[in-house]
Amino acid sequence: MTTELSADALNGLLERARKDYQDLAGRGLSLNLTRGKPAPEQLDLSEELLSLPAGRHTAADGTDVRNYGGLEGLLELREIFAGVLQVPVGQLLAAGNSSLELMHDSLVHALLSVLPGAESRWVEQERIAFLCPIPGYDRHFALCERFGIEMIPVPMTAEGPDMEVVERLVAEDPAVKGIWCVPKYSNPDGVCYSDATVARLAAMNTAAPDFRIFWDNAYAAHHLTDEPVEIADLLAACADAGNPDRAFVFGSTSKITAAGAGVAFFGSSPANVKWLLANNAKRSIGPDKVNQLRHALFLRDGDGVRTHMERQRALLGPKFEAVARILEAELGGTGLARWTDPKGGYFVTLEVPDGCAKEVVRRASEAGIVLTPAGATHPYGDDPRDATIRIAPSYPGLEELEQAIEGLAVCVRLVGYEQQAG
Repeated sequence: MTTELSADALNGLLERARKDYQDLAGRGLSLNLTRGKPAPEQLDLSEELLSLPAGRHTAADGTDVRNYGGLEGLLELREIFAGVLQVPVGQLLAAGNSSLELMHDSLVHALLSVLPGAESRWVEQERIAFLCPIPGYDRHFALCERFGIEMIPVPMTAEGPDMEVVERLVAEDPAVKGIWCVPKYSNPDGVCYSDATVARLAAMNTAAPDFRIFWDNAYAAHHLTDEPVEIADLLAACADAGNPDRAFVFGSTSKITAAGAGVAFFGSSPANVKWLLANNAKRSIGPDKVNQLRHALFLRDGDGVRTHMERQRALLGPKFEAVARILEAELGGTGLARWTDPKGGYFVTLEVPDGCAKEVVRRASEAGIVLTPAGATHPYGDDPRDATIRIAPSYPGLEELEQAIEGLAVCVRLVGYEQQAG
C-alpha cells in the first residue's frame, strides 16, 4: 500500500502531518463516528408513525391488535416485506423491534432445543463453531462470545466470503454449525454477494446436518445509487439444492423507520418457522401488533418502502459522497490508505498500513474524534493486521462529518509517515 519516498520527502511530509495534527488537536472537537445510527433528520421522516394508528385497532383480517396472540405478526405487514426480504409471506414472521434479538433467540433456541435435521441440542455437543467473514459485524461476534461459540475467520472477497475456504471448513468439521452473512451492502465493507456465492452457500456439503446460514439482510432496501443491487434468493436456492432448512433470514425496519421502535422479521423454511414459533410461544403471547399496524399503515406497500428509502437516500447520499471526496483529496496518491465506495448500506471501510489502525484510532480520539475501536470488525476484537477502521457516516451532520473525516485523514498521514520514518 505504501509508496517509496526519499528521506527528505518523508521528513517534509511528516513535519506537515505533525503540524496538521497539532492544529487539529487544538480545535477542541467532540465528534463521534462509532455507530451506524440514523440521524435525527432520518428519524423525522417517520414522524407520522407517532400519530398512527389514529384510533384504529383492527388489522385487515379483523384482529384486535390491542390483544394477545398473533405470534406470526400481522399479515399486511409481512406482505409488504416479503418481497424486500425475498421470503414467501407464509414463511415470514413479524416480531418485535430488533433483528439482533431474533438472532440472539435463534441461537439460544438452537442451543437448548433440537433444530429440524439435528440429532441433538447444540448445548450437548462438545464444541460449536461459526464461520465469520471478515471484516464483519461486531454484534454478530459478540453473540458468539456470549454463548461460547468458537469463531473461525473467513476472508471476504468482492463476491462475498471466500467460498473455497467456506466449503472446505464446513465439509471437514461437524462442529461448524453456522456462518454469519450480511449479504447486501455488507457491514462494514459494502460487498454484495454474487449469484454464484449464494448458489454455493445453498448447495455446499456440510458435515453438520443442522448447519445454518444466519442471513442478516439488514440493508436490503438501503441503496445509495440509481442502480439498486439485487441479490439472489437464498431461500429458493436452498430449496432447489435440497437443503430447504439451511437458511435463517433476518431483517428489520430499524434503519427504515424508527430505529428503536421498528419491526423485525424472521424468514425460513416451513419447518424452521414452526420450530421458532413453538419456542417463542414459551416466552411471549405475541408481538407488539399495534406497532406493526402503524408500520403497515405508514408504509402501505412495497412501493411505499421504496419511496421512503429514496427520502433516506437523499439525506445519506451527500454524507457518503463527502467521505469519498475528502479521503481522495487528503489521502489519494499517498499510498497510506484504501477505502470502499459502497453502493448502499451504512458504512465505509478504511484500510491503513498494517500495524497502524489502533494508533490512528487513538490519535483521533485524543483529538476529539471518536471512532469504532480498531479490531471491532474481527472476531474477539483482534484484527491480525491491525489495518481496518470502520467509518459510520450516518449520524453526524454534514459539516461535522466533514470535519471528522478531514481529522481522520490527518491522523492517518501522521501515523503512516511515523511508521515509515521508523
